Amino acid sequence: MSTKKSFVVAVAGATGAVGREMLRTLEQRDFPVSRLVALASKRSAGTKLPWKGGDVTIEELGPKSFEGVDIALFSAGASVSREYGPIAAKSGAVVIDNSSAWRMDPEVPLVVPEVNMAAAEKRPKGIIANPNCSTIQMVVALKPLHDAARIKHIVVSTYQATSGKGHAAVEDLLAQTRALVEGKKIEPSVFPGQIAFNVMSDWKAGENGYSEEELKMVNETRKIMGDDTIAVSPTTVRVPVVNGHSEAVHVQFHRAMTAEEAKNLLRGADGVVLMEDAYAPGKHPQPVLATGTDPVYVGRVRDDVGVKGAINLFVVSDNLRKGAALNAVQIAERLFVK
Repeated sequence: MSTKKSFVVAVAGATGAVGREMLRTLEQRDFPVSRLVALASKRSAGTKLPWKGGDVTIEELGPKSFEGVDIALFSAGASVSREYGPIAAKSGAVVIDNSSAWRMDPEVPLVVPEVNMAAAEKRPKGIIANPNCSTIQMVVALKPLHDAARIKHIVVSTYQATSGKGHAAVEDLLAQTRALVEGKKIEPSVFPGQIAFNVMSDWKAGENGYSEEELKMVNETRKIMGDDTIAVSPTTVRVPVVNGHSEAVHVQFHRAMTAEEAKNLLRGADGVVLMEDAYAPGKHPQPVLATGTDPVYVGRVRDDVGVKGAINLFVVSDNLRKGAALNAVQIAERLFVK
């Protein structure tokens, strides 16, 4: 933990959806920023973004951008992170990267503060990786259960919002929706087809018929939990929701667990809000209710009717906040402030 009272913070990719959320999160949580360096591409340089009642001018990202920077938050894509992350670290900044560039590097800790914050203390390359948004909310919900009974197998199906693909994807959803309502032809600009009133898997292909997103959930979960024996069976799907990811999760353990025990473990767990109301239409975690908030919401915790000793739960969180910006800022808080 640093003894400094305030810090020079750089945000690379500040004009993107997650970058903007990083600025909002830093401000809302009153992170002690002595100077903010907002970085983006050359075409965005000179534009302004809101910051603490005024604004901050975007600077062009370059090799000298990180001189004097204490903390560098990256959300500018994997290629930018691979190029500039080591430069920022060499300049003396602690890099917290939101892209996929460093997540599976054995010399880069993959950190969710509620789950494995201690891993952030050892960072040979000066870089800490933020996990994938869908992985973050799932492991926050499952960590207390894993500690109690050790997870054997996870089956997860996701319902992921369009904002996870960036601001342009949200605009594509809205444009497609307007076109359908007005009886016009849909002309997708970001998605590979119709997303309005539809669901699709729109991530790049991985191996053996899985998408890259699905394989991320497998590999990242094991790395974060520190247990390569955890079996993960994922299906990731994009839905016509602006913001907020949802996940249906089935969990089997090395010893039997009941829904009641799971609720007791989740009640008051770090980062979790347990919604305990009995099932009724509309009485469960929903992305529209999670948007703009910090917690991971867990509801519909129930004993599995087909597998004795397993449980099912429904997990929802704001993918731009806990799934990205908030997780990065929390890492910085726990390293430098609290």
